[in-house]
Amino acid sequence: MDIYIIRHGETEWNTLRRLQGRSDTELNEVGIRLAEITAEALAEIPFDIAFSSPLKRAYKTAEIIVGERDIPLIADERIQEVSFGEYEGLGCSKENYEIPDPEFEYFFQAPEKYVAKNGTESIEELCSRTTEFLKEITNNPELEDKTVLIATHGAALKGLLSSIGNKTKKDFWGCGVHRNCAVTKLESHQGVISLIFENKIFYPEDMGTKPTFAK
Repeated sequence: MDIYIIRHGETEWNTLRRLQGRSDTELNEVGIRLAEITAEALAEIPFDIAFSSPLKRAYKTAEIIVGERDIPLIADERIQEVSFGEYEGLGCSKENYEIPDPEFEYFFQAPEKYVAKNGTESIEELCSRTTEFLKEITNNPELEDKTVLIATHGAALKGLLSSIGNKTKKDFWGCGVHRNCAVTKLESHQGVISLIFENKIFYPEDMGTKPTFAK
């Protein structure tokens, strides 16, 4: 099985550096264009099935990538973004930081110290549901020889990757938050998953908003 995972295109809240989480924001014009460029780059990939977070920004990205292919596009809540609870919509960069809990910064800077509070979802909960999803599709014999598209979000994508290799909570972010519409490829053979490449963009470096946190 070949698996292509894509982070959604840019939204207005990306440009404003606001926590999105489960808030159902939509792609802005740049986000749509990034998805279109990425779709052109992946035009020859023979996708057999696509899965997406049900949130609009991811689902629209999936629709653009799928294009005219006559394949199923299935929404799955297990690959929606982490919930930030009452903090959603608040500024999260150094320039506009509005989150009242000073320890929230651990989510990005020191995930091994992060403790979910005030209705937020823990990293463990995120990894559990995304790993369950990935194991389900990679152990499905009907998908063994298929090419799969997954459209998701920055933290949820890292949750999907968390079960590959011997990663600890400290290693959760790895290379950092992926760019909007960045593509990651996995290969799975009888449930054994390998990372082929990660965080690859097909548009010019100066397009779109770079993530707040990136190593």
